[in-house]
Amino acid sequence: MSIPLALLLFGLCTPAFSQAVKNFEASEERLTYGWPAQWISHPTASAYDFGVFHFRKSFDLDTIPHQVLVNLSADNRYRLWINGAFVVAGPSRGDILHWRFETIDIAPFLRAGKNTIAAQVWNYGLDRPVFQISLRTAFLLQAEHPDFQYLNTGKDWLVIQNRSYKPLTGARERLNAYLVTGPRLEIDGKNHPWGWEQPDYDDSAWVNARNIRNAHPRGNGTEFTWELVPREIPLMYEEMEGLIQQRRDGATIPFLQNGLMIIPADTTIEILLDQTYLTNAYPYLQVSQGAGSSIKLEYAEAMFDDKGLKGNRNEIEGKTVQGYFDRFLPDGGRRRLFTTPWFRTWRYINMTITTTEKPLLIEKFYSKRTGYPFEEKAVFQCDQPQISDVWDVGWRTAELCAGETYYDCPYYEQLQYVGDTRIQALISLYVSGDDRLMRKAIRTYDDSRLANGLTMSRHPAYLGQIIPPYSLFWIHMVSDYWMHRSDDEFVKSMLPGIRTVLEWHQEQIDPETQLLGTTKFWNFVDWTDEWPWDPVRDEGGVPPTDGGSSILSLQLAYTLQAAIPLMEQFGEEHLADEYREWLSRLKAAIREHCWDEKRQLFADTPDKETYSQHANIMAILSNMVPAGEQAALLERSMQEEDLIQVTFYYRFYLMQALFQTGMGNRYLQALQPWFDMLDLGLTTFAEKPDPTRSDCHAWSASPNYDLLATVAGIRPDGPGFKEVLIQPYPGDLEQFTASMPHPDGTLEVAYRKENGKDHFTIKLPEGITGRFVYDGQEKALSGKETLEFEF
Repeated sequence: MSIPLALLLFGLCTPAFSQAVKNFEASEERLTYGWPAQWISHPTASAYDFGVFHFRKSFDLDTIPHQVLVNLSADNRYRLWINGAFVVAGPSRGDILHWRFETIDIAPFLRAGKNTIAAQVWNYGLDRPVFQISLRTAFLLQAEHPDFQYLNTGKDWLVIQNRSYKPLTGARERLNAYLVTGPRLEIDGKNHPWGWEQPDYDDSAWVNARNIRNAHPRGNGTEFTWELVPREIPLMYEEMEGLIQQRRDGATIPFLQNGLMIIPADTTIEILLDQTYLTNAYPYLQVSQGAGSSIKLEYAEAMFDDKGLKGNRNEIEGKTVQGYFDRFLPDGGRRRLFTTPWFRTWRYINMTITTTEKPLLIEKFYSKRTGYPFEEKAVFQCDQPQISDVWDVGWRTAELCAGETYYDCPYYEQLQYVGDTRIQALISLYVSGDDRLMRKAIRTYDDSRLANGLTMSRHPAYLGQIIPPYSLFWIHMVSDYWMHRSDDEFVKSMLPGIRTVLEWHQEQIDPETQLLGTTKFWNFVDWTDEWPWDPVRDEGGVPPTDGGSSILSLQLAYTLQAAIPLMEQFGEEHLADEYREWLSRLKAAIREHCWDEKRQLFADTPDKETYSQHANIMAILSNMVPAGEQAALLERSMQEEDLIQVTFYYRFYLMQALFQTGMGNRYLQALQPWFDMLDLGLTTFAEKPDPTRSDCHAWSASPNYDLLATVAGIRPDGPGFKEVLIQPYPGDLEQFTASMPHPDGTLEVAYRKENGKDHFTIKLPEGITGRFVYDGQEKALSGKETLEFEF
């Protein structure tokens, strides 16, 4: 008898995350003066090593107040309950000099009589994720209203160290991959203070917290600790995930009539669960009895065959799960609900259950997915179903790669890299219209700038990393934001950072060739096979630079091209002139040293031994050749087989070159690598073609931008998106309907081919003007009416 799906179909036993909980604006007082509340910690436990702690504050109320705003933060992180109900998690990621706090209203969770605020705070110490910057273990709560100052954290709060948690490390070595999302956990039910978050819990054995120091906002006080700044993005959602399916079991197990599963004593079974798609979620497992038993949950994006290959993600025969895992150890009590403080990423879960002398009752297994609360507002529908599948899978990829920051990938890193983030931010703007995470990312990179002027390539991260080309692409992020949003004050604040990034690159120019060549740090461009990992330099994805690099130099030229109008717009004409002269010299040097007249291509280096699509794509985007010659150059770079090929990341720039050269009708043909991933059963798009580490990588979601920006042809035609360019490339489609959010409303473009004619219907938000360009013709657009065009 197989294990029935009833095991896996239980409803939620605790309320889902309440969407009524929102982040409020911080008060002027919190942003100006020191706070009365203290940062608190455990009085004796290490403030720097691995530890999970619980804090409690109980109080009585005669009546329920209308509103009670409190400000919250912690190091590393916290989850907050009030009267046993989960309320909020945080803080939003930052660094020590920009440490976020949330402001929420707790009144809806209060009641007349006794109330209890309970917080779980954890510090993973040296095992913490690379994305987690830390000073020391601490928790903070500051009430706003004078009548509730007794809620402020201080010595009257109680605390206990939860000894049931043990870090499980070594997954990086087992997977032989760069895996830096922190430890998984063993949770021993014998040591867990069950019910600690409930108001009727007996906390008489807990100790008083230790005061560390008063909290203060950034720029206040004489010493740096946690320099507090308000959260600028919404709270993450937590909601019930869809039902999970059983794919395989390893034993015959008796069941109760109501579907609960009993694992007999001295038994080991394995159950393979399939979510059927990738998700980021908190797993919840409720059990009773089973003292001495062990439940291992091993999570994987895909299964592996005996050669270590993934193959078709839907196929499981002859494959095993190889991933990181948590282990839960029941104590024999009733209704023990195990979960993890931070989410896990999986499509497959291999559940291994081992009992000893006592049988174990499995009562519930469910999960709550989590992420940034993007709302899918854009639409792209057409007559080719596979393109709709690309849209859906791409959007899931983008959603799973967005939380308190953008992530490059949720399973392996959860780090915010500029190269990924630029693409993610454009997807966010086009599909959801939500620019808040993009703003935070731009500011976060600016916060990361070093004394040499460069930004970190990824941030927040406690392990620093510099990729100079990513500092350049950060400048493009600022330019993208400027083109899509009217927010001059914010954009202008980025100009000093743009200037220092370019100054560093100016210092790296070879005085003889005027090219960028070998420089310090990691000059990553793309994960091509021809640029493999170098164990001596401990880096990969770097093109040759002997004698100078056309690719690195062209990326600089591409960026100067974007920086010049920014400087002109904001009164820095002298810098615009300087950059214009520099760009002219740089382009002349690239052409002199790297143009191959015989092949009519740009070589990667002056010795002209290797050629890549990357160099020639960048030559087009930086207008190295006249507009009338760019299409032919792009055609050669796509047709000549000995050129190093772009992978998924750099295909984004290939698609921009298609649009720029008027070859956008080739875009749908260029989607074949995405169709191949769908054929392999991927439910998100991978880091690179198989064999790939990550099955979910943000930069591969670029079709969700290009279906709107290239196929539908919707792009800004001036700063702030006040003027719109509609230049569609329907390719071999018979019809499509596209709409996307705009700061002033909705942009709509519809196309159909009928009786050999191309028909377009276009509608802009009121007050917006633009141009419609198609088949060599140009028409004026305005938002006053729906416009019809026939060609």
